Amino acid sequence: MTGADFAEIERDGGRAMAFTGSLTLAQLGDLPTRLAGPHPALTQVDLAGIDRIDTIGAWIIHRFALETGATITGASDDTMHLIEQVSRSDQSMKVRPDRVLPLVRVLAEIGEATQIAGRTLLGLLGFFGAVCIAFWNVVRHPSRFRLNAVIQRFEVVGVKAFAIIGLMSFLIGLVIAQQGALQLQQFGFESFTINLVGRITFRELGVLMTAIMVAGRSGSAFAAELGTMKLTEEIDAMRTIGISPNEALVLPRILAGVFMMPLLGFYASLVAVGGGGLFCWISLGIQPVTFIQRIREVVPMTDLYIGLIKAPVFGLIIALSGCFQGLQVEGNAEQVGLRTTASVVQAIFLVIVVDALFAVFFTSIGWV
Repeated sequence: MTGADFAEIERDGGRAMAFTGSLTLAQLGDLPTRLAGPHPALTQVDLAGIDRIDTIGAWIIHRFALETGATITGASDDTMHLIEQVSRSDQSMKVRPDRVLPLVRVLAEIGEATQIAGRTLLGLLGFFGAVCIAFWNVVRHPSRFRLNAVIQRFEVVGVKAFAIIGLMSFLIGLVIAQQGALQLQQFGFESFTINLVGRITFRELGVLMTAIMVAGRSGSAFAAELGTMKLTEEIDAMRTIGISPNEALVLPRILAGVFMMPLLGFYASLVAVGGGGLFCWISLGIQPVTFIQRIREVVPMTDLYIGLIKAPVFGLIIALSGCFQGLQVEGNAEQVGLRTTASVVQAIFLVIVVDALFAVFFTSIGWV
């Protein structure tokens, strides 16, 4: 292997710079210094005589041809491809970014966030349509229904969540009763603490807090599981052998969310009322029998119906968000964490928005 060298020759009525040897970092020597001089009337850069070339050599040839205005000739296809790649990277870069006014930067970030939210919402709606198609295919072909997968999801979403949801609901009922009684005692109406605990628990907080807990517990698990399967190409393998991921993976999780949320919401409401009743018994002297009788009097059945109607919708939203974000994972393991976080945030946001819409709707039809 010889070192890099060059010589000016006459060719086709013009002057050409013919390079020989190996244009690699180890063999360049003082070639860049010798090339620095003026080379008038140079029309061609001949690379027919070179043995090897690396990125550094390609960069030197590219810059030399650019400065002299000469045309590169005699190079092999691989050499020309490398020089073209180097030339694409020859772009000026700013040492310091342009100074942007804070107001403009904030508006740009708001606009970008709005675009991302819009695209995500459209993607979620499209994903919901794909799930509906998968559900219809399973209805038409019952043999595709995976009962074992659905039962397993029931256990993960529902049975294993009883303890944490029960503890959370009990404490929330206790706190609502304590804070409500503290304020109502100023007016001598502490007995109305029962009304406060009963109505706010069955109508709103029982189902809403359960949905938030399920989003953080099960929705994040859905996103992490599907995201990991996407990274390890298990989902692509399922498609290759003719199994629909929506039917095999997404549908069981959505069914679990839809069917288990009413049970969990009702359970959470009962436990929260129990926590409030315990406080009323200990602090206000209201006997459990009196508390239960008063709950039956002040809490209309419509409050229970409202909670049971909202619960499956919340479960659908949570499962959809988790599965959708999990299937969006691409590239590396960091995406799993980002998409898992996005699934929880998205599910909680949509649950609260839908809960507000439900509140307006039920008020408008007289369920108050």
